[in-house]
Amino acid sequence: MTSSLLISTFAPFPTLSLSVPSSTSLEAILPLLHERYPSLPISVGLSTHNGVLPSLDSPVSSLQSDGSSLITLRLTPRLLGGKGGFGSQLRAAGGRMSSQKTSNNDSCRDLSGRRLNTIKEAKKLVEYLESEPERLKAKADAQKAKLEALERKLGIEPPPKSSGSEAGPSRPSASGEDPPVLAGRKHRFDDTEYLEQSRDLVDGVKSAVSLALLKKKKKAKLSHPTPAKSDAEPEQSVPAPAPAAPSSVVIGA
Repeated sequence: MTSSLLISTFAPFPTLSLSVPSSTSLEAILPLLHERYPSLPISVGLSTHNGVLPSLDSPVSSLQSDGSSLITLRLTPRLLGGKGGFGSQLRAAGGRMSSQKTSNNDSCRDLSGRRLNTIKEAKKLVEYLESEPERLKAKADAQKAKLEALERKLGIEPPPKSSGSEAGPSRPSASGEDPPVLAGRKHRFDDTEYLEQSRDLVDGVKSAVSLALLKKKKKAKLSHPTPAKSDAEPEQSVPAPAPAAPSSVVIGA
């Protein structure tokens, strides 16, 4: 007795048909299909439409129902499987997605209609203004510490703090010693003799520069004489040099 096999495949292959004896085992169907259709891939498997397939040693007649000689099968490709764990990967990904949920509600409004972000910024501004004196004090302390460190580095001793007297400009002591010069403080310079000498020195340099420029100008005029004047212009009279005084001669007796 012969059985007709109608095998549905996957794209791009069409539905296959095959006629085999009813006593043929299910294991021999795949070699017959490859022999008749050589373009089929090797890694394929047979299964019924309900997914249940008897053992490969069973004959084809075991798949017949209601005495019909037509048997429908499905040809499916085989895929290389892994170790599994897909469900655990999905659960881990879901946990990561849930941990990334944001709790930023700054764009929401309160009952009075103001946005929460505006209220937070106003609170930050109030806190900043309240901490202004502390920040100024800390800045002044830092500058003072920096100045003291610089004075220690330069080997300058700070003046002793006098009780009952306000801080003022440094004055010479009774012994005649000059007070130490402190970095970062202003001192008045009252050396009048030095100021006069420096002023005289500057004036002398200016006079010397002016005299040198005048001599250079005269030398340039002598090296490049002016052209002869026209007859219409009256010539200026040049005074004759005064005669030299006769030298006295003493004749001895």
